[in-house]
Amino acid sequence: MPTLIGAGFFGIEHFTPPWDVFFLPLFNLLIAAYHILFSDFALAIIVFTVVIRTLLAPLFVKQIRSQREMQRMQPLIREVQRKHKGNRQKISEETMALYREHGVNPAAGCLPVLLQLPLLFALYQALIRASNVVTVSAEQAASDTFAQVQAALPDLELLREQGESILYAAPVQGAGEVCSMPVFSQGAPWSHFLPLNCQLIDPLKLAEPIQTTVPWLFGLDLAQVDNVFSISIAGFALSGLALIAAVLQFVQVKMTSPRPNPDDPTSATTSTMVYLFPLLTLFWGGLFPSGLILYWAVYTGYLVVHQYLMMGWGNLFPIFGWTPRFAPKPEELAAPKRRAPDAEADESAGDRPQAPTRTGGAPGGGRPQQRSGKKRRGRKR
Repeated sequence: MPTLIGAGFFGIEHFTPPWDVFFLPLFNLLIAAYHILFSDFALAIIVFTVVIRTLLAPLFVKQIRSQREMQRMQPLIREVQRKHKGNRQKISEETMALYREHGVNPAAGCLPVLLQLPLLFALYQALIRASNVVTVSAEQAASDTFAQVQAALPDLELLREQGESILYAAPVQGAGEVCSMPVFSQGAPWSHFLPLNCQLIDPLKLAEPIQTTVPWLFGLDLAQVDNVFSISIAGFALSGLALIAAVLQFVQVKMTSPRPNPDDPTSATTSTMVYLFPLLTLFWGGLFPSGLILYWAVYTGYLVVHQYLMMGWGNLFPIFGWTPRFAPKPEELAAPKRRAPDAEADESAGDRPQAPTRTGGAPGGGRPQQRSGKKRRGRKR
């Protein structure tokens, strides 16, 4: 049944719902870019990233607008903090009420990152499968399951042994009953032995393995951790690609984060995010394939440009006390007007009919009559 569903909707020979519903279209899109761009895997990842980011752009427009509105609300928030100085509970309540009034989500900066997690996981799996290299332990290599894999894939090639691990090159070719074997649906590492052509539509079938090593990147293997643009610090690989991605991540988050304010209960959380996400990116650069870090750098750079076109530099400056001349001053960000209760009362009073005013006691609002102590004499006839 899964094979029929896959063949019907994707034209592929191996399909395991529900994960493959999300993964296989992305994987086929990446291989399509690889075919079109002269078998250059780095360019394929860049184009893949731009396409994905463009398709998701409408989902981020509302979020960026909400973040821009939050920046413009800062004078109102400072007013609340001044009014209730010393009462943190009241400040928190009034601030959240202000957010609700203007339709702003204070956790807006987290959403783009959270939406990226499924895409990152899917691309990670795509890079593992594209590398065609599968690592198993000595215990797994001696199991009955691996014996089934070897029987199904006579072209399975032993690459080398690394301590307790054994590396194999999974075949590219595969069709028919080989693609539908249950052993390939048992999860890692067995699913990684599945031939690539079992997961691709007919126009994208491969004749040879994907070349994940990119000559114009000085021989960087995008399916492995960065070993070209990296330096080793205490046994940890600090990737140059990850450093670029971390800087872009810092710029992207800081553009949309409100300015630090010790009286704002949410300020400490957003300030932590500004530095936490870039540090996590540096950490991931020493663990995950460099192709994944390339994707993240291009994606974040695209997002920075998108945000700049919608909201300018935002709250990017000052950076560690430095502000360039071209950056707008904080007071140039106009705050949304919030009508005071007195102004609303005056406005509502102005809508009601005005009672005639009496000037000097004169009825009808005419000229004031002069009053004297003498009685008014009548006319002589």
